[in-house]
Amino acid sequence: MSKDRGFTLIELIVVIIILSILAATALPRFANLQTQARIAKLNGALGAMKGAAALAHAACLASVPQCTPMPGSGTQLMEGVAITMVNTYPTAEASGIVAAAGMNVGPTSPDGYDAAGGGNNAGDVLTVMVLGNAPASCSFTYTAPGPGQAPVFSAVVTTGC
Repeated sequence: MSKDRGFTLIELIVVIIILSILAATALPRFANLQTQARIAKLNGALGAMKGAAALAHAACLASVPQCTPMPGSGTQLMEGVAITMVNTYPTAEASGIVAAAGMNVGPTSPDGYDAAGGGNNAGDVLTVMVLGNAPASCSFTYTAPGPGQAPVFSAVVTTGC
């Protein structure tokens, strides 16, 4: 007589319970990794924009004639890209600080960034967001400088990352 081989119903239930416990402990850690990745991405964008603003400012001051010797706007070439400038710093728009940092922004950006606001005048504020949970709550701002001032970068907001 042959004996049937296989798993009993109790063995299958025990295995399913063990896998459920493992999944329940691993899922929160995975979700936290996504949050940490968005925060790191946001800090990377902030660093890129700070560096780009400093490089554009230095290039503007070193150019003859200066890109914007008086308050107003002009352009500065950086790696073959014309960066719009205001008061010797990049403007708060896509053709300014975003282009200087070499970022792609938009709701379908391959870089995962979006931007809101901004403009080409002193005092205009550009909000840079990381796409994900709540982009407006995973962001920082860039404020274009006034005459004789430097641009202002806000602290990062990570409540929605």
